[in-house]
Amino acid sequence: MIATGIASIGECMIELSGAEGGLWRMGFAGDTFNTLWALRALAGQDRTTDYVSAFGDDPFSREQVAFFAGHGIGTAASPIIPGARPGLYAITLSGAERSFTYWRNEAAARRLADDADSLAKSLENRALAYFSGITLAILGEPARQTLLAALATARAAGALIAFDPNYRPRLWPDPTAARAAFEQALAIADVALPTFPDEHTLFGDASPRVAAMRMAKLGVGEVVVKNGEEPALVWTDGVRDVVPAVLVPSPVDTTGAGDSFNGAYLAARLHGNGPLEAAQAAHRVAAAVVQVRGALAPFETLRAAFNSAAAHTDM
Repeated sequence: MIATGIASIGECMIELSGAEGGLWRMGFAGDTFNTLWALRALAGQDRTTDYVSAFGDDPFSREQVAFFAGHGIGTAASPIIPGARPGLYAITLSGAERSFTYWRNEAAARRLADDADSLAKSLENRALAYFSGITLAILGEPARQTLLAALATARAAGALIAFDPNYRPRLWPDPTAARAAFEQALAIADVALPTFPDEHTLFGDASPRVAAMRMAKLGVGEVVVKNGEEPALVWTDGVRDVVPAVLVPSPVDTTGAGDSFNGAYLAARLHGNGPLEAAQAAHRVAAAVVQVRGALAPFETLRAAFNSAAAHTDM
């Protein structure tokens, strides 16, 4: 049987965003969930799609899992931890750029790899497993190694492993720890989807090309370096190409653009498109996402942008 399932691993948080009259609007978001959201919209409705994490048993956790289910996203064998609850963040907006305040130190997701058997079961029969540097950062060292071992097993069983380093300095004790964890992750990844400013900050890479070459030396066969409004660099088996971004003169909200790029890129690759065509589709989807508020653009918006890319590139 050919595996078709998709799993994304990490932390989905409660999101509080400002509304009119000094009120707050509650939603759910997080880097790996934002990517899975795009994958769910774009990769095909016949694929089992699961968010692999750990959840509490409080009302907010139950509402979160119900929100997933309402959009065709399961939680596989993710554990429910009595007494635990989700992490939370609040957003303040300045123009299209957002600032974040977090409450996440006791989040249930930090225990997503405590049960190695449940984690391994969640990653069975996957065509794609996706994780990020934030996934690694919220775990202690033993749990991090459990996660990497489970991903390596899934890869050996045929899953494509995709990794976005997504470096967030506040989540790491020091840069050395982050560099060591990322290098371990890259060693088991088939696809890397870094953002150049992060790689420059953490590794001192002088250019996207240098970042891609460093990752290729660690064994990653396919690297796509995002760089905001600048072209993305696509590096596949030593062949380098650039794919221009789709510029949006007046973005509304940039949150989730990179995550949606990742989801659209991986969806296109699952559909059988080449890396260049996939990057073109990803740019169009990211451009659509920055024109709506919030990290989770409506499925219809994502699909319209993705299908527009197909019309332009004969995907």
